[in-house]
Amino acid sequence: MILRLAQEERLSGAVVHRGIVYLAGQVADDTSLDTEGQTADVLNQIDELLAVAGTDKAHLLSVQIILADIADAPAMNRAWDAWLDTRAKPARMTIQAPLANPAWKVEITGIAALP
Repeated sequence: MILRLAQEERLSGAVVHRGIVYLAGQVADDTSLDTEGQTADVLNQIDELLAVAGTDKAHLLSVQIILADIADAPAMNRAWDAWLDTRAKPARMTIQAPLANPAWKVEITGIAALP
């Protein structure tokens, strides 16, 4: 069975299949925020999606973070470090790439297990 959550026009916010939750790239709802604020906004959205799927950040397996400007990594990491469950760190990568909306400073996607 495949469960599609938070469906929008072109994508699902998350898809659950065989005990795995696949998160779509999440971006900030409030683009007026700085990188740290946008990252916190995105991480809150991820918490919400994971909860709807029946899991949480402690079950994240891997995370991919895309920054519009890699110089913003310290600001992103401040929000990440405040949010992270240090007993259950996922595999993670961070890259710089242009994002679809120039106002977005960060996009985060990932994969989580169901408990």
